[in-house]
Amino acid sequence: MKRILLFGSIGMMALVVASLLEAVDKTKSEQAFDRLTSLKGEWKGEPDGVKTTLIYTVTADVSVLMEQCRPEGGPEMITMFTVDGDHLIAIHYCAAKNQPQMVTSAITDAQKPLAFSLARITGLKSPDDFHNTGITVIQEDNDHLTQEWTYQFKGKKGTNTFHFTRTG
Repeated sequence: MKRILLFGSIGMMALVVASLLEAVDKTKSEQAFDRLTSLKGEWKGEPDGVKTTLIYTVTADVSVLMEQCRPEGGPEMITMFTVDGDHLIAIHYCAAKNQPQMVTSAITDAQKPLAFSLARITGLKSPDDFHNTGITVIQEDNDHLTQEWTYQFKGKKGTNTFHFTRTG
Protein backbone atom coordinates (compact mmCIF):
# COMPACT_ATOMS: atom_id res chain seq x y z
CA MET A 1 0.00 0.00 0.00
CA LYS A 2 2.85 2.37 0.87
CA ARG A 3 4.45 1.61 -2.48
CA ILE A 4 1.25 2.52 -4.36
CA LEU A 5 0.97 5.80 -2.46
CA LEU A 6 4.64 6.60 -3.11
CA PHE A 7 4.41 5.90 -6.86
CA GLY A 8 1.09 7.73 -7.09
CA SER A 9 2.61 10.80 -5.40
CA ILE A 10 5.66 10.71 -7.66
CA GLY A 11 3.41 10.40 -10.72
CA MET A 12 1.32 13.40 -9.65
CA MET A 13 4.44 15.50 -9.02
CA ALA A 14 5.77 14.57 -12.46
CA LEU A 15 2.51 15.73 -14.08
CA VAL A 16 2.58 19.05 -12.20
CA VAL A 17 6.22 19.68 -13.16
CA ALA A 18 5.53 18.77 -16.81
CA SER A 19 2.59 21.17 -17.03
CA LEU A 20 4.63 23.96 -15.43
CA LEU A 21 7.48 23.37 -17.86
CA GLU A 22 5.05 23.50 -20.79
CA ALA A 23 3.73 26.89 -19.58
CA VAL A 24 7.30 28.19 -19.15
CA ASP A 25 8.23 27.06 -22.67
CA LYS A 26 5.50 29.18 -24.27
CA THR A 27 6.52 32.42 -25.91
CA LYS A 28 4.90 35.71 -24.88
CA SER A 29 2.89 35.68 -28.12
CA GLU A 30 1.65 32.13 -27.41
CA GLN A 31 0.71 33.20 -23.87
CA ALA A 32 -1.17 36.22 -25.27
CA PHE A 33 -2.97 33.95 -27.77
CA ASP A 34 -3.91 31.55 -24.94
CA ARG A 35 -5.41 34.51 -23.09
CA LEU A 36 -7.29 35.53 -26.25
CA THR A 37 -8.73 32.01 -26.63
CA SER A 38 -10.30 32.42 -23.17
CA LEU A 39 -12.91 34.51 -25.03
CA LYS A 40 -14.36 31.23 -26.37
CA GLY A 41 -18.15 31.39 -26.17
CA GLU A 42 -20.90 33.93 -26.80
CA TRP A 43 -20.90 37.66 -26.06
CA LYS A 44 -23.59 40.34 -26.43
CA GLY A 45 -23.43 44.09 -26.85
CA GLU A 46 -25.24 47.02 -28.45
CA PRO A 47 -22.68 48.96 -30.50
CA ASP A 48 -24.33 52.12 -31.83
CA GLY A 49 -27.70 50.80 -30.60
CA VAL A 50 -27.49 47.64 -32.75
CA LYS A 51 -27.86 44.36 -30.84
CA THR A 52 -24.76 42.38 -31.73
CA THR A 53 -23.59 38.88 -30.87
CA LEU A 54 -19.95 37.80 -30.95
CA ILE A 55 -19.21 34.09 -31.06
CA TYR A 56 -15.64 32.96 -30.44
CA THR A 57 -14.57 29.49 -31.57
CA VAL A 58 -11.13 27.91 -31.15
CA THR A 59 -10.30 25.90 -34.28
CA ALA A 60 -7.50 24.43 -36.43
CA ASP A 61 -5.99 22.33 -33.62
CA VAL A 62 -6.06 25.32 -31.22
CA SER A 63 -4.05 27.51 -33.61
CA VAL A 64 -6.81 29.94 -34.63
CA LEU A 65 -9.46 31.89 -32.76
CA MET A 66 -12.44 32.72 -34.99
CA GLU A 67 -14.72 35.61 -34.08
CA GLN A 68 -18.13 35.73 -35.73
CA CYS A 69 -19.69 39.19 -35.43
CA ARG A 70 -23.46 39.04 -35.96
CA PRO A 71 -25.16 42.45 -35.86
CA GLU A 72 -28.96 42.15 -35.72
CA GLY A 73 -30.32 42.89 -39.19
CA GLY A 74 -26.86 43.24 -40.70
CA PRO A 75 -24.31 41.07 -42.47
CA GLU A 76 -22.05 38.77 -40.48
CA MET A 77 -18.31 39.47 -40.34
CA ILE A 78 -15.46 37.16 -39.38
CA THR A 79 -12.10 37.91 -37.75
CA MET A 80 -9.42 35.23 -37.45
CA PHE A 81 -6.64 35.56 -34.85
CA THR A 82 -3.42 33.52 -34.78
CA VAL A 83 0.22 33.56 -33.64
CA ASP A 84 3.01 34.47 -36.06
CA GLY A 85 6.39 34.34 -34.36
CA ASP A 86 6.66 37.01 -31.68
CA HIS A 87 3.39 38.73 -32.59
CA LEU A 88 -0.27 38.00 -33.36
CA ILE A 89 -2.16 38.46 -36.61
CA ALA A 90 -5.83 39.31 -37.14
CA ILE A 91 -7.51 39.06 -40.54
CA HIS A 92 -10.95 40.70 -40.68
CA TYR A 93 -13.42 39.64 -43.36
CA CYS A 94 -15.51 42.81 -43.46
CA ALA A 95 -19.04 43.52 -44.65
CA ALA A 96 -17.38 46.29 -46.71
CA LYS A 97 -16.00 43.38 -48.79
CA ASN A 98 -12.36 44.01 -47.99
CA GLN A 99 -9.94 42.11 -45.78
CA PRO A 100 -7.64 44.16 -43.56
CA GLN A 101 -4.73 42.11 -42.26
CA MET A 102 -3.55 43.51 -38.95
CA VAL A 103 -0.60 42.67 -36.74
CA THR A 104 0.56 43.44 -33.21
CA SER A 105 4.04 44.62 -32.43
CA ALA A 106 6.25 42.03 -30.73
CA ILE A 107 4.44 40.82 -27.61
CA THR A 108 6.45 41.64 -24.49
CA ASP A 109 3.62 41.43 -21.93
CA ALA A 110 0.96 38.77 -22.53
CA GLN A 111 -1.44 40.48 -20.09
CA LYS A 112 -1.69 43.85 -21.85
CA PRO A 113 -4.47 44.74 -24.31
CA LEU A 114 -3.68 43.52 -27.81
CA ALA A 115 -3.30 46.38 -30.31
CA PHE A 116 -3.36 45.33 -33.97
CA SER A 117 -2.38 47.77 -36.75
CA LEU A 118 -2.98 47.51 -40.47
CA ALA A 119 -0.21 45.63 -42.30
CA ARG A 120 -1.96 45.26 -45.67
CA ILE A 121 -5.43 45.03 -47.10
CA THR A 122 -7.00 43.03 -49.90
CA GLY A 123 -10.27 43.67 -51.71
CA LEU A 124 -10.04 47.47 -51.41
CA LYS A 125 -11.27 49.01 -54.67
CA SER A 126 -10.29 52.58 -53.79
CA PRO A 127 -8.27 54.12 -50.93
CA ASP A 128 -11.40 56.23 -50.21
CA ASP A 129 -13.52 53.13 -49.50
CA PHE A 130 -14.32 52.31 -45.88
CA HIS A 131 -11.75 50.02 -44.29
CA ASN A 132 -10.63 49.11 -40.79
CA THR A 133 -7.07 50.08 -39.93
CA GLY A 134 -6.72 48.47 -36.52
CA ILE A 135 -8.31 46.80 -33.54
CA THR A 136 -7.43 46.82 -29.87
CA VAL A 137 -8.83 43.94 -27.83
CA ILE A 138 -9.21 44.77 -24.14
CA GLN A 139 -10.13 41.87 -21.89
CA GLU A 140 -11.33 43.71 -18.80
CA ASP A 141 -12.13 40.49 -16.91
CA ASN A 142 -13.58 37.06 -17.73
CA ASP A 143 -17.00 38.52 -18.57
CA HIS A 144 -16.33 41.97 -20.08
CA LEU A 145 -14.66 42.78 -23.38
CA THR A 146 -13.99 46.06 -25.16
CA GLN A 147 -12.96 46.38 -28.80
CA GLU A 148 -11.62 49.63 -30.22
CA TRP A 149 -11.73 49.59 -34.02
CA THR A 150 -9.97 52.28 -36.02
CA TYR A 151 -11.01 52.98 -39.58
CA GLN A 152 -10.52 55.24 -42.56
CA PHE A 153 -13.21 56.48 -44.95
CA LYS A 154 -12.78 59.10 -47.69
CA GLY A 155 -9.48 60.20 -46.17
CA LYS A 156 -10.90 60.67 -42.66
CA LYS A 157 -9.86 58.54 -39.70
CA GLY A 158 -12.04 57.50 -36.79
CA THR A 159 -12.49 55.11 -33.89
CA ASN A 160 -15.46 53.01 -32.79
CA THR A 161 -15.51 51.55 -29.28
CA PHE A 162 -17.69 48.50 -28.59
CA HIS A 163 -18.45 46.87 -25.22
CA PHE A 164 -19.55 43.24 -24.85
CA THR A 165 -20.62 40.99 -21.95
CA ARG A 166 -20.22 37.21 -21.88
CA THR A 167 -23.52 35.33 -22.15
CA GLY A 168 -22.34 31.80 -22.68
